[in-house]
Amino acid sequence: MSLVRFDAVESSYGSHVVFRDLSLEIASGCTGLLGPNGAGKTTLLRSIVGLVPLYRGSVQVLGRDVTTDSFAIRAQVGFMPEGDSIMPDLSALEFVSLAAELVGIPRKEAKGRAHQVLSYCGLGEARYRKLGTYSVGMKQRVRLAQALVGDPRLLLLDEPTTGFDPRGRDEMLALIADIAKRTGASVILSTHILPDVEKICDQAVVLVEGRVRYSGDLQSMLQPQMNVFEVRLRDSYAEMKAALEARGLVVGLRKSTLEVQLPEDGSAQVILEVAAKHRIPLRHLAPLTQNLEHAFFQMLEGNSQPPLTKVGLN
Repeated sequence: MSLVRFDAVESSYGSHVVFRDLSLEIASGCTGLLGPNGAGKTTLLRSIVGLVPLYRGSVQVLGRDVTTDSFAIRAQVGFMPEGDSIMPDLSALEFVSLAAELVGIPRKEAKGRAHQVLSYCGLGEARYRKLGTYSVGMKQRVRLAQALVGDPRLLLLDEPTTGFDPRGRDEMLALIADIAKRTGASVILSTHILPDVEKICDQAVVLVEGRVRYSGDLQSMLQPQMNVFEVRLRDSYAEMKAALEARGLVVGLRKSTLEVQLPEDGSAQVILEVAAKHRIPLRHLAPLTQNLEHAFFQMLEGNSQPPLTKVGLN
């Protein structure tokens, strides 16, 4: 059974269409949700908990239909929204206790659960302080705590590391990874920070203009391209690019690096020959190393479109 399934979904805000015929399956594990601003990432997360009206199609979450069973779904899903979604006049303990009651935990038990989860998220000593006095990083932690307090099967995190310094970001990512390990909860992590996905996710979904550009195993997305070399120069990039293209090679330019696609039986020797002929000094010549940033921007530019697959169904 899919953890989340979108079937031919259409959704819009007024005249702005967010999803048109969106179909997607996500299974258990930790999935990174990627895409440029306005791609529909936050709308997708809100759709999972029934906060966005669907004009066509269906969304199934944990085997239930969002349209008819949204409250039952919310009892099993923890949602950490982006932005300042807190009540500043409440203490952290009051805020997280309220979140526990809203997913059906009795009031006496809710307070005890709030104590536990706030301590786990590193806010034990600050749990009686009003949220309006919290730093940005502390507010992120309390938002995570309220998402965890109901012991969810699925955790939706929208930009959870925003506002942290590098150390705080690493601590938050370690906490998220530990949650999945300890509780068995699945995680969908929406973020613009690509290294965060590389660090803790095993699956990825890339949205571009409300459409799925890639859905599958993260390592498959990072497979290196065969016979592609990266070339860096002191200058003369335009001249070198034109000279290589005159030899029939496909050449791209990204961040002061030429990416040269050689024929299947080609050799990097041709790059050296072109550089020597035009007296262009090379600073770097090596096979292209694929990382998530490179793969992501290739997809945005339409230069690489891996086959769409279901995300790691178990």
